[in-house]
Amino acid sequence: MYIYNVTVKIDLDVKDLWIKWMKEVHIPMVMQTGCFLDYKMLRLMLDEEDGDTYAIQYYVDSIEILEQYQKEHGPDLRNETEKIFKDRYVAIRSVLEVI
Repeated sequence: MYIYNVTVKIDLDVKDLWIKWMKEVHIPMVMQTGCFLDYKMLRLMLDEEDGDTYAIQYYVDSIEILEQYQKEHGPDLRNETEKIFKDRYVAIRSVLEVI
């Protein structure tokens, strides 16, 4: 099992809108691809004045399925985020192996 982790720092003034959009639009779209088994959305417990940091973790059975997602779905979904929240966030993506 692997975790596709997307860590996002979002500006405070759009944070509430972003959370709502993530829960109601973006994450459901990611899950509808059929690539992931489950997900969790977490907030990092940091005190930052310029934004809050979140981790969205998507659980996947194999690297091959993750690569398929990244090739076939990832670019379009990232573009949607960029259209709405351009210059209001920073995202870092990583892959973790469950041991």
